[in-house]
Amino acid sequence: MQTTFQNIDDAAVIDLVRNGEIDLFERLLVKYQSHVFSIVLNHVPRAHAEEVAHETFVRAYKSLSTYSRKSPFDHWLARIAVRSCCDFWRRQKRAREIPISALSENHMEWIDRTSAAESREAFDAQVAACEAAEILDWALALLEPGDRMVLVLVHRDGRSAREAAALLGWSVAKVKIQAYRSRLALRRIIRRRLKNENDC
Repeated sequence: MQTTFQNIDDAAVIDLVRNGEIDLFERLLVKYQSHVFSIVLNHVPRAHAEEVAHETFVRAYKSLSTYSRKSPFDHWLARIAVRSCCDFWRRQKRAREIPISALSENHMEWIDRTSAAESREAFDAQVAACEAAEILDWALALLEPGDRMVLVLVHRDGRSAREAAALLGWSVAKVKIQAYRSRLALRRIIRRRLKNENDC
């Protein structure tokens, strides 16, 4: 039976899975696992990437009947992966908040320099100059999941507003507005934490 399905395309596999040949879904999993894993690795810690990638495929399987073929299957799967990452951060946010004390001494020095910047332009320059993933991850983890995802997609991954909108299931206008608001929220988080640390 396996040899019968050797050379069929995604659309045919999807039709067969929908019609009860559920074992064939594994072909899609094998074909797209590196695609999904690379997306997930960009958005969640490595230790959780396998779990979120698995969740992505479970969701894809369960909602396969809703796949309309208006976009390529890998694009549809990417949207599910991004939403699974967003849900991961939603769960993390409910579970705990990352303390500022978890940062290294070098990162704390960067935060001190950033907080000392007197003007908005100087603050923005300090933030733009920062390449410390640990600091960004700390601050991003304190954002609402949707805010985090839009910032990462647009500013870290370099996606256009249109691409980010497609992945998030939002309008382009919402991506632009949310990205702007999210940058402001990120600034507020850093400043508020710094103020709290200085008040102690």
